Amino acid sequence: MNKKIVLMLFVLISLLMLSSCNKIGFDSGGGIAVSEEKKADMRMEQIVSALKGKDKKALKSLFSKKALDESNDFDRGTDLLFNFIQGDIESWVLEDGWSSDESIDGGESSLMIRFSFDLKTDKESYNFFIIDYNTDNINTDNNGVYMLEVSKSSYNGEWEPWQKRMRAGISIVK
Repeated sequence: MNKKIVLMLFVLISLLMLSSCNKIGFDSGGGIAVSEEKKADMRMEQIVSALKGKDKKALKSLFSKKALDESNDFDRGTDLLFNFIQGDIESWVLEDGWSSDESIDGGESSLMIRFSFDLKTDKESYNFFIIDYNTDNINTDNNGVYMLEVSKSSYNGEWEPWQKRMRAGISIVK
């Protein structure tokens, strides 16, 4: 009799534990990866909102202190970006193929998400590439967007790996 009770308790506890995994982000569909994709999507929405309103302050607030300190002339980059994007924004979509890297140091973590999105106006189409330290407890000055790179969709030049293109602030590829 005791063995049956122990077995029933074991099965019940196992079922409860397995069913709770979905609640903390470990579902079989890759809950952790999905949350990173959602973070990329949320950042894209914030960037597009700032672009739509040509809101320098809102755009600047998305960038990390480190990116603002290392950028040559962030305010000029913002002006150039707003002038580069021609027309009224009609649509935008997060591209497939985002990626992330996580560093852990002494119990603290840093999450870098790299993603691209396409933006279409009534006059032109653009590609954006973003490097975003969405979470950085190792160096809190690094929290936020580190790099925003934009080109027209019609750009036919050679693309180097992102590691060679990485620079703080806003970069316009012509």
